[in-house]
Amino acid sequence: MARSVVLAGTPRCERCQFSPRWCICAGEQAIACPLQVDVLMHHREANRPTSTGRLINRVMPASRRHVFRRETPPVRASVVQPGRELWILHPRGEPLPAGMAPEDLQVLLLDGSWREAARMAQDIGSWGRLVRLPESGPGRYQLRTHVHDGRYSTVESLLILLAALGQTQAEMQLRLQFELHVYAGLRTRGAKVKAEEFLVTSPIREAFSDLLAQMHERRPRTARD
Repeated sequence: MARSVVLAGTPRCERCQFSPRWCICAGEQAIACPLQVDVLMHHREANRPTSTGRLINRVMPASRRHVFRRETPPVRASVVQPGRELWILHPRGEPLPAGMAPEDLQVLLLDGSWREAARMAQDIGSWGRLVRLPESGPGRYQLRTHVHDGRYSTVESLLILLAALGQTQAEMQLRLQFELHVYAGLRTRGAKVKAEEFLVTSPIREAFSDLLAQMHERRPRTARD
């Protein structure tokens, strides 16, 4: 049965927030991209091990994180970079504009639950251009329940955008990091069967074969395993 890492009090890696056995820090690879990526993270999201906004900030060194609190929201000047057009990804935005160069763009990703993201969009929607992503099939994010089709995690939204902007290398590298994140999250929860089903169709089987082998080594059982 899957279990909450936070509620169960399981020891976690301070960086990736997964249990030590399933820590993915050894597999992290820095990703460079001409697109300026910023994450507007709801303050509740900062303590969620499943957050993919935190993953983006870990593997994309040039990305930035801004914590959102309704009572003290960040100001526009602290987020928006001069010389770039700001896109705020949101399902109710306009279709993805064509012909934009990544080096001329800044994307602001809203990281939180759907309700939290909607509230953030209300407060900062006037900062830039609200843009919606094209449909890209079912998501691979199995650490939370998707209420409707076509809704993607924060990192999956960025993956779709990178692909649309022709940033193939960055998209491929980030996808591997995302898939590793999902797999480790499932294993940390004890969802072994679901994790193995996920792994069957995941590119990390080949890309991180050595790391996965190390993770799968039997270890002495402790009172908290």
